[in-house]
Amino acid sequence: MKNIENIKKTGFIKKVFIKLCRKLGYEIIDQNRFEIPTQNKQIGDNLSSLGYNSINLPLGEIKITRKVKALDIIIRTCASVTMLTQNKTRLFEKDKIEYTLRTINSLLRAAKSNQEFNNLKINFKVIDHNSTEQCLEKIKNVFKKFDTKYNLINLDVKKFENKINQINQKGEKVTINQISNMANIYQSLLEARKSEDLIYFVEDDYVHMKNSISEMIFTYERISSQINKEIILCPADYPYLYAKAEITQNFLGHKYHWRKINETLCTFLTSRVMIEKHWNKYVDMCEKEHAPFEKPMHDIYDKELCISPIPSLAIHLTNINSIFGLSPNVDWKKIWDENEI
Repeated sequence: MKNIENIKKTGFIKKVFIKLCRKLGYEIIDQNRFEIPTQNKQIGDNLSSLGYNSINLPLGEIKITRKVKALDIIIRTCASVTMLTQNKTRLFEKDKIEYTLRTINSLLRAAKSNQEFNNLKINFKVIDHNSTEQCLEKIKNVFKKFDTKYNLINLDVKKFENKINQINQKGEKVTINQISNMANIYQSLLEARKSEDLIYFVEDDYVHMKNSISEMIFTYERISSQINKEIILCPADYPYLYAKAEITQNFLGHKYHWRKINETLCTFLTSRVMIEKHWNKYVDMCEKEHAPFEKPMHDIYDKELCISPIPSLAIHLTNINSIFGLSPNVDWKKIWDENEI
């Protein structure tokens, strides 16, 4: 009987102590039970609060000073072109529309995976060039499945043709497919100027992990608050990053490790502020075909922090031998199958 009274007394004192800690803004860690009583969470749960703090054990709390207000996801689609610059087949060897649909499906899954995003404005835009009505209807049905609105923009390539240099940096004639690609990127940049805050530019052959959007948003807030600067995130851990030994910097994100990189393709997340700051460089990529194509963006990375996750949050579904394709140490067949329409 005495033991029962002691347990009741201890439980009452614990509850009072937890309430007091909450009021004072302190956290309690119960390492015996592996839980945080003040949050009623396990240590392995998400302990961070969007726009408020980023918590990592044992490193503690970072107050968020750079709050994410909104996210625009701009997807560039072209179901009529199988591969832009290669005469090779893609991983899984499907029709191009299949990669487009699974890309969109994976992004919608990721955007809907975190309840905290209910208070975050996430907008979808699809900039399409030359896809058939049948393909556009399939895209529409994917958004319908997730009960999500989106804005479809049919690309008018002619609007940009007089701005695009017809001869590339190698002295060769720019292909029709490359011109449409450059026009699509140009249009996406113009759309980015209308955005409230963050923009995620996505090519239509990147299938994402379910936690990808969550990891990128929380990581953006955490690292940007730490260094007091806008940053750039690339979702893919490309194989080329392991092709040569380079000195880099490591960062602790939300749940992933991230590292500084100096090159990316055209799928990346950043802020409208960053786009405006380096507008001329981004537009330069759309007006002249460089070698490599993304060279103007790489110049930006000499001045700004660009990071990518380890392991990857998305797979670039190009040919299996591409150094910009299959990210290592992830079961991508599983991710591909999970996003089947």
